[in-house]
Amino acid sequence: MPGERPAAARRRRRHTALVLPGGGARAAYQVGFLRYVAREFPEAAFDIVFGVSAGAINASYLAAHRGTFREAVTDLEAVWRDLRIRDVFRADTYALLRDMARWAMRLVSGGVRTAPAPRGLVDTAPLRRLLVRCLDARADGTIPGVEDNVRDGRLRALALTTSSYATGESVTWFQGRGALPWSRQQRRGTEAALTVDHVTASAALPFLFPPVRLADGWYGDGGVRLAAPLSPAIHLGADRILAITTGRAGCAAPEDRARHPPPARIAGVVLESVFLDLLDQDAARIEKANRLLPFVPRAQREGMRRIDLCVQRPAADLGTLASLHEIELPRLLRWLSRGWGTRQVRSNDALSLLLFEPGYIGLLIGLGESDAASRHAELEAFFHPVPAPALVAGARTRGTAATNRLERN
Repeated sequence: MPGERPAAARRRRRHTALVLPGGGARAAYQVGFLRYVAREFPEAAFDIVFGVSAGAINASYLAAHRGTFREAVTDLEAVWRDLRIRDVFRADTYALLRDMARWAMRLVSGGVRTAPAPRGLVDTAPLRRLLVRCLDARADGTIPGVEDNVRDGRLRALALTTSSYATGESVTWFQGRGALPWSRQQRRGTEAALTVDHVTASAALPFLFPPVRLADGWYGDGGVRLAAPLSPAIHLGADRILAITTGRAGCAAPEDRARHPPPARIAGVVLESVFLDLLDQDAARIEKANRLLPFVPRAQREGMRRIDLCVQRPAADLGTLASLHEIELPRLLRWLSRGWGTRQVRSNDALSLLLFEPGYIGLLIGLGESDAASRHAELEAFFHPVPAPALVAGARTRGTAATNRLERN
C-alpha cells in the first residue's frame, strides 16, 4: 500500500487459502459455490490456492487468471458449462472398444510383452489439450499466469497434490513464495514450476485415467493418499481456509440390504472413502487443536497459531443426482455403466465422477450457488470476522474457527 513499509505490511498480512478437493465432474459444484461468493463478497481474495484431483483443475485456473476473482470465477464457469465428456477423455465407440481390447489382450496373454501395455481405461489426451488452451500454457507446459501472479504479489502460492506410484507417497507440488519444502510420514511438499502435467497427474483417476510422468516418476490422482488435505495450505502460510468439498455430510441413502451389491455400488463406496472422507477427519484434528490452544501458555506455543476454518459441502447427495442424468452419457459408455449396475443403486458416486455433461454440470453449479446463499451468515462470519474470545466448535460441519501447528502438519 502507498506510504506503508513493505516489510511491515507483509508481516501483518493474513493469508487466506482456498482448498478444493477432488470429485471428478462433481467439482462443478465448487464453481457454483464460488460464483455466489464472488458476487456477494467482492472483496474476497485468496492468495493461497490448493487443489486435488478435479479440484486441481479449478485451483489452477483461478490461480492463473489475471483478472479479478469474480472475473476468474465467471470465466471458469463458462469453461465448465461448455464441457462435454469428449473434452475430458475419448468416449467414441472406436476409442472405447480399442482401449477395452488392449486390456482384454493384456489379461488373457498373462502379461507377456507382446501384448500392448494399456496405460488407462480411457484416453485423456483431450483433457490435456483443454488445459493447455484454458491455462494458456507454454510449449513446455508451464503456466505463465501463475508465474505472473506470484511475481506481482497477487498469489502467494498454488499447490497441487499427486500420488506417487513409485513410493506410495502423497506429494504436494507448489509454486510460490514464502514457503519451504516439507516432509512428513508418507507425504511431502516439493517446490516446482507447475505445469499442465502436474494438473493432469493430480486428476488422473486410478485405473480409469493413465498415470502421468513428472520429474521423478509416475503419478496419479492426489486424493488416493492424501491423509491431511488441509495441511498443505497451512504449510504454505494460510491463516484462514475456505474448503469446498463435494462429499455428503452423512451416509448415503441405504440400498437394498438383501441384494448382493453390484460393482457400481462397491466402486462408489471405495471412491467415497478415497476422495471424500479425509477432509472431515483433518477438520476434526484442527477442531481438537482449537480446543487445546487456550491451555497452552503463549510463551510455550512455539509456532502454534489460530487457523480460521470454514468447510462447506453440498446439501444434496450428488451421487443420487447423477442417477437422474445417466441418460446424458454417450451410448456405449452408458451401456457399459449399466453393465456395472448403475441402474441398481440409488447413489451413483462412481457415475458422478464421469458425468461431464451439461445437464448434470448445470445442476451442480446451481446447487452450489443455492447452498452458498443458504449459508450466507456463515460466509459473512468468515470474510468479516468479529473479534471474540470464544472459539466456534463444529469443524466437521461448516463455518469453523480452528487452530493447528504449522510445523506438525
